[in-house]
This record gives sequence, structure tokens and C-alpha cells, in this order.
Amino acid sequence: MNWDQVEGKWEQLKGSVKEKWGKLTDDDLAVIEGKRDQLAGKLQERYGLTKEEVEKELKEWEES
Repeated sequence: MNWDQVEGKWEQLKGSVKEKWGKLTDDDLAVIEGKRDQLAGKLQERYGLTKEEVEKELKEWEES
């Protein structure tokens, strides 16, 4: 799935995102609005991940 699709289906995908990354709040998800860079930034902030780790996590999620 590409990020244009993610943005278009964000409301449906929020549950999947919260399931994988439970530390993200509803407010975080509202700010992210399906934008990859926003999601990456929030994951770094909430989980203390490096940019490389976040990219790996996002790629795994995209492929699932």
C-alpha cells in the first residue's frame, strides 16, 4: 500500500496503527492524518526510536 492510499483510508487504518503502536494517542492520530512524516515523527517521540528503526517499522507495517 502506498502513502496516498494510507492518507485516503486513514480513518479505517487508525485501528491498525493503534494496534501496532499502542502508545500513540487519539490526538496523535488526529494530527498525523495519514501523513508518513508525521507518523514517523510521533513514533520517534513516543518510542525513542532512531530514524532508521522507524523506517523499518513503517516498511513492515506497509507490507502487512
